Amino acid sequence: MSPEELKLNVEKALDEIRPFLQSDGGDINLLSIDDGKLVKVQLVGACTSCSVNQMTLKSGVEMTIKKYAPQIERVINVE
Repeated sequence: MSPEELKLNVEKALDEIRPFLQSDGGDINLLSIDDGKLVKVQLVGACTSCSVNQMTLKSGVEMTIKKYAPQIERVINVE
């Protein structure tokens, strides 16, 4: 898939996750997609101080992004 399609698919995944984060007072922003494999996001609001944000990132965000864009290998939070 092209870089544009990849970005669109990652944004679709984030749109699926966003309501859950927002219901807890947080949100997530896409910062970049590096080499078509690494997604950099920024957790904001209540997500920055949440004690389970790394679990949310791996089990929720990364899993959902991989559903839309299987070639993604990792998702990391940039503070």
